[in-house]
Amino acid sequence: MQCPLLYRFRVIDKLPEKPSAAATRGTLVHAVLERLFDHPAAERTAPRAKALVPGQWDRLLESKPELVELFPEGDEGAGLARWLTEAEALVERWFTLEDPTRLEPVEREFFVETELESGLRLRGIIDRVDVAPSGEVRIVDYKTGKAPRPEYAEGALFQMKFYALVVWRLKQVVPRRLQLVYLGSGDVLTYDPVVADLERVERKLLALWDAIKEATETGEWRPRPTKLCGWCDHRAVCPEFGGTPPVYPLVVVPRPGPGAEAEAGAGAEPGAGRPEES
Repeated sequence: MQCPLLYRFRVIDKLPEKPSAAATRGTLVHAVLERLFDHPAAERTAPRAKALVPGQWDRLLESKPELVELFPEGDEGAGLARWLTEAEALVERWFTLEDPTRLEPVEREFFVETELESGLRLRGIIDRVDVAPSGEVRIVDYKTGKAPRPEYAEGALFQMKFYALVVWRLKQVVPRRLQLVYLGSGDVLTYDPVVADLERVERKLLALWDAIKEATETGEWRPRPTKLCGWCDHRAVCPEFGGTPPVYPLVVVPRPGPGAEAEAGAGAEPGAGRPEES
């Protein structure tokens, strides 16, 4: 949805990307908020949560040693210390938005997967699932950035509606509420979905998948320039910046000309060019 060519670079070419300090901080904060619920309710305090930051950073660094490259060696650890302080501030802000002593999540970092009637598989990881005594389900996602402006709220909610669709198809339950918690700005965005919303998301996903399959077969992945291009790791191989993409690694299916008859997929090996599920 963001950029078809970026999808190709990541999913098909699997080009490497440099670790991002902002994204890594988000991973760290998510880990802290997940682990906090391992403690009894009375111990889920801001000081306890902040105290978890160094240990979770060590665990993250152990699993991904390349993250050490995020911080220069010549500043005597000042960059890392500043970065950890920023992570602690985000964790502390969460306590002004929710009260973890009153929450008992049913699921944390919950992997969900389902298959639609079309055969398309959907999967994702939900930060937190709360279930009320009445059985109503709330899906919660933490964001370490700032809340989007109102005109961009729909785009931000698409991810949450995606999760809601998967839960609905998987458990035949429409979540009562979708909640985005923006730690960067201290905002909470909520939305109460209905069946019609989820049906629209399903139709949109099917159309998106059709576009992905067509681009996979033809090799035509078009760049979609936006302000986000400035943060892209692949500008050196992007035509929008004068670059040349790597040789396409999949079999290209020729398109028949006007009036010609051709069997779909003729000349291609079974399954050739099949991209990953969305």
